[in-house]
Amino acid sequence: MMNSMTDTVKHLITINIIFFVGTLIIGETIGLDYFALHFFENPKFTYWQFVSYMFMHGGFMHILFNMYGLYAFGSALEQMWGSYKFLFFYLSCGIGAGLIHTGVNYYYFQKGVQFLTENGMGAEDIKMLLTQGKYSMNFHHLMGGNTVTNMFGAFSTPAVGASGAIYGILVAFAFMFPNAELMLLFIPFPIKAKYFVPGLLLMDLFSGVTGQSIFGGGIAHFAHIGGALFGFIIMWYWKKNEFNNNRWDI
Repeated sequence: MMNSMTDTVKHLITINIIFFVGTLIIGETIGLDYFALHFFENPKFTYWQFVSYMFMHGGFMHILFNMYGLYAFGSALEQMWGSYKFLFFYLSCGIGAGLIHTGVNYYYFQKGVQFLTENGMGAEDIKMLLTQGKYSMNFHHLMGGNTVTNMFGAFSTPAVGASGAIYGILVAFAFMFPNAELMLLFIPFPIKAKYFVPGLLLMDLFSGVTGQSIFGGGIAHFAHIGGALFGFIIMWYWKKNEFNNNRWDI
């Protein structure tokens, strides 16, 4: 579905491009340290990262797909809602995605820490090793499975990208245009939005729970689900209060 680009969408895309080019100029390490979303017990974490991370991207294809999604679906919503309501929705879904992602990371981190403390290692010693980047493969032999990998990843791997906010936009688009026909690159026929978006979320949920990513590695699947969840909650609330929002005050 192609739309003329609306003002807020245009500004958001511009900011994303500025962040992307700026990161190339100052260096990826500096950019990620300050603006990517780190785990809240990581020394690199700051509260502004819940907003700034959604303007950071991990490569050209990452930003290209996200910005196309913002343009293709966001413009239709902004035309219906106006700029302020659209911007509120977009940022809320992005922040919500970051909160859900952080909550899942907290679970993985605490699960790993609990196992190690039960096997005689002090919590502060574990945190010191993680902070200093001194990862011992002995952890892997002790814990087995993906527990150690998930714990290290939760603490050390920052999240970047507008995908969580874009997933919220997809949910809103499916609410507003349920019968619009959409296509995935690897599916050669159109699918209605009311089926397309839930199907996409199910694939993310499968990948997040099993660790078997359908779309490749390095994807924060629970951030996608978090953005979609916040988008659903906001859309449900707005629809529930639609009469009150549109009534005449006398």
